[in-house]
Amino acid sequence: MVQVLVNFPLTCIQPNLNILKTNSRSGPLHHAYRVQKTWQTRCSNQSAELTIDRRTANYQPSSWSHILFEPTSETDNEWENQTKILNKLESEVGSMLDCEDLEPQALIELINDIDQLGLSYRYRQKIKNALNKLRDLEDATGDKIKSSLHTSALYFRLLRQHGFEVSPDVFERFKDQNGNFNEDLSREVRGILSLFEASHLAYEEENILNEAKSFTSLLLKDSKKLVGANMSEQITHALELPYHHRMRRLEARRNIEAYAQRGEKNQVLLELAKLDFNLVQTKFQSDVQEVSRWWKVMGLADKLDFARDRLMESFFWSVGMAFEPQFSKCRTAVTKALTLITVLDDIYDIYGSLDELEQFTDAVVRWDLDAMKDLPEYMKLFFLALYNTINDLAYETLKEKGEMIIPCLKKAWADMCKSFLQEAQWYHKKGTPTFEEYMENGWISSGGAVLLIHAYFLVTENISNEATESLDNHHDFLRWPCIIYRLTNDFSSTDEIERGETTNAITCYMRGTGLSEEFAKKNVSKMIEECLMKMNKQLSSPSPFEENFIEVAMDLARIAFCQYQYGDAHSAPDVKAKNRIVSVMFDPIQLREAENDVKGGNN
Repeated sequence: MVQVLVNFPLTCIQPNLNILKTNSRSGPLHHAYRVQKTWQTRCSNQSAELTIDRRTANYQPSSWSHILFEPTSETDNEWENQTKILNKLESEVGSMLDCEDLEPQALIELINDIDQLGLSYRYRQKIKNALNKLRDLEDATGDKIKSSLHTSALYFRLLRQHGFEVSPDVFERFKDQNGNFNEDLSREVRGILSLFEASHLAYEEENILNEAKSFTSLLLKDSKKLVGANMSEQITHALELPYHHRMRRLEARRNIEAYAQRGEKNQVLLELAKLDFNLVQTKFQSDVQEVSRWWKVMGLADKLDFARDRLMESFFWSVGMAFEPQFSKCRTAVTKALTLITVLDDIYDIYGSLDELEQFTDAVVRWDLDAMKDLPEYMKLFFLALYNTINDLAYETLKEKGEMIIPCLKKAWADMCKSFLQEAQWYHKKGTPTFEEYMENGWISSGGAVLLIHAYFLVTENISNEATESLDNHHDFLRWPCIIYRLTNDFSSTDEIERGETTNAITCYMRGTGLSEEFAKKNVSKMIEECLMKMNKQLSSPSPFEENFIEVAMDLARIAFCQYQYGDAHSAPDVKAKNRIVSVMFDPIQLREAENDVKGGNN
């Protein structure tokens, strides 16, 4: 069992310094400071003091400062019993997918339920086989599917989601003689909601799906007051963020709880979903123990106390990118990378002088311990932590997969540091980049490319030269989710603006076009939509990457939406953000129904 004690700090401890406070707003977590202090490096063997002009963002400390791991209360027999139950239920659900007598509509609903409950990773090939069977039977059963707006939209979404080519022309039958969607459809709220969800799997220039999105959005907003509480909540949830863009494990938790309240439900499927969620959750807890030990040994949270300590938030990102239980090594590597990126970002954005940052960037580019000899002590400490962590990952990969990945990893970190340095130069030299210059640099400075490149080597079964070269050369499928990462981050970057760091996508767009903030945000949102449509197309297009990595790249965009939907849940996590982490990683779903079924079966 894992017991988590979460601290919710009411205030931040103020440093005992001579502080000139500027650009503040109410609330202890939103002060921006220019700090003039006598600074002595904490890890230095020398006693010489340096007077350096440094900033601090006054970030809130980690809310996960006390994580107590206690021995599990489950015996080996209990664990083995749960695994046996899961295997039995998994086999039963697999048989349902293989059933030849299942009506097409019922099969589509079953596939959707499996997906929504977070189980599709267990049935990837069976689902593809079932969808292929449905396609083969379209001539005979097509009218049964196509006559229903809900079934048509659901079938379309599932096909695209699982990499099948399907034309959106199937929705032409729901238009009137003037080429507009039929207003009578407003009575089919469930179908309208399904069409709204399907429209988010559009490719570029698929006008009918753009029309469908606009049409359904308006109808759903008008319908919320006319339907029951449950349907109204579903509509609100979808309009806030559609299913295709949501973090999969968090959504699975929500859908399991909602499915349990249904009047008609598949009890076998429900109990499998509950058991799967909890067993995968225990895997997360084991992974957290590992990265927590690593972070404690690193000691950076204590030594570099000007920077954010966001280990748990970083692990949550890794779960968003690769939740499947077999990807523990990926989650561990991504967590380490993002935790280090978070500290490094604060070194470049807040703490380091421009001369120091130029020296540090050179050291990372050279990837040479000799290059760090002239760095200040805090940078030496960080560089060595980074160097050892990345080299350890490369060693493990060479040992297990026979692949030498150091060149690719060090290039990724060097590219990111150069992009961080560019942003620091803009700030220190009062430079004003164009929107195009900002974005060309910003998608790399998001850090997403580093995370994806680490993930590639740990979720890919057969590492190929073509894929590795594509990563080195910034393949579009590396770039698109990182653009989304950057832009969603910029939408939430109010704290950076208050510190005077006004260079973000929105402000650059406003300066370059003369448009208002409202119009700038609309155009930046359009860029996000364009990237999403390009990524949708990649699901069914030839690619140098395996399916596992394509899903990870899609999931990077999803976790970015999740973490920046209500502000910056990485830098300034609030109670809602912490509750999301607890629900996915520490709070199990009750299994009483499953336990009762097993006991009854043994009598």
